[in-house]
Amino acid sequence: QVQLVESGGGLVQPGGSLRLSCAASGSIFSINTMEWYRQPPGKQRELVARIISDVDTHYYADSVKGRFTLSRDNAKNTVYLQMNSLNPEDTAVYYCYALVRTTSWGPAYHYWGQGTQVTVSS
Repeated sequence: QVQLVESGGGLVQPGGSLRLSCAASGSIFSINTMEWYRQPPGKQRELVARIISDVDTHYYADSVKGRFTLSRDNAKNTVYLQMNSLNPEDTAVYYCYALVRTTSWGPAYHYWGQGTQVTVSS
């Protein structure tokens, strides 16, 4: 079993910054991909950023490019989302996702965190 625990959400003024963390724990052999999604009120969940370990590839949605930065601490199985220049349109519940192998021979499984609220408001 694998758990993803997000933290770092909260209320911030426009122009401010927050750093979200997603820590994976449990029976982890390897983590191939970790992603951040967000779901604004009344809207569908959307991909914000992705990091693929094997090729050290980063992806950012156009709406956050240049403002958000994804980083990862492999030793801690933790991914961070540094969010700068926040605006009200960034208000959403942010979810962490990971594609995890629990053994060297088995398939990879999908895991989600419980979500953390980010509210950008004056």
